[in-house]
Amino acid sequence: MTEAGVLVVDKRAGVTSFDAVALVRRRLGLKRVGHAGTLDPDATGVLPMLLGEATKLMPYLADQDKEYVATLRLGVTTDTGDLSGRVLAESPVPAVDQACVQEACRRFVGRITQIPPMYSAVHHGGRRLYELARKGVEVVREPRDVVIHAIDVQEVALPDVRLRVVCGKGTYLRTLAVDLGAVLGVGAAVGRLARTRVGPFTVADAVSWEALAAEPPPVLWARVRPAESALADWAVLRLDARALARFEHGQSVELAPARTATGALVRVHAADGRLLGVGEVVAGGLTRPVRVLHADRPRTRVRPA
Repeated sequence: MTEAGVLVVDKRAGVTSFDAVALVRRRLGLKRVGHAGTLDPDATGVLPMLLGEATKLMPYLADQDKEYVATLRLGVTTDTGDLSGRVLAESPVPAVDQACVQEACRRFVGRITQIPPMYSAVHHGGRRLYELARKGVEVVREPRDVVIHAIDVQEVALPDVRLRVVCGKGTYLRTLAVDLGAVLGVGAAVGRLARTRVGPFTVADAVSWEALAAEPPPVLWARVRPAESALADWAVLRLDARALARFEHGQSVELAPARTATGALVRVHAADGRLLGVGEVVAGGLTRPVRVLHADRPRTRVRPA
């Protein structure tokens, strides 16, 4: 049995993404576990866990689109951008309706610029911003371009507004709340945040936190998806034995998936279906190795109770 794969976890509120990694390591008896995309401690929802050799796919899964449902509280501004923070200002909320909020959201759809919040995991001078923020230090942050594909206003029940947001990598929902509150002229902060999708993985695919903590390990292993599921929408290249040997030794192969543009990343498989890694299509119809996955050595696994 291979140890490479993806276990999709539904993180509960009040635990960190690192806590989730530690629990998966303990329950599955693995050392190599990583997650694709940090969730705030107060946030819930989809947190894909990559196991064994599948950890090599973390950056590719983290780059994929994400979907959130966020409930914003209008009329309040905090130092963290959510309701867990210190209140900086409060203001009365006018009788805005769903059409008004949807119109305000339009300016945030597309490629926009965000300034990362101080309470974030961004590095500055070798320190995390949240470490500096906890010491009362605020530093200048460089604006970052992010992409928001869609914002749908699902409900307006003042002072709360519920949004569904589909966005690209690096988008801060707390920053979106602050910026939207500024446009509405009343301030806003995130009250609840749930991530409902990361790439191909939805909350319906996820193991609940309670199941992760309590189910027998064999039951959890049965929920582990193959590593290639993290790259479900990618073009596929299958190699025969000769080409396979070249790819696994870091050499380009004289093959590429049909109608695949130069520079595109593709999933590379052996003829028997085994995932070999990630390749990049280069000029001349070649595919060069970018990330090679090595099969886990078979061994007897002692699963913890």
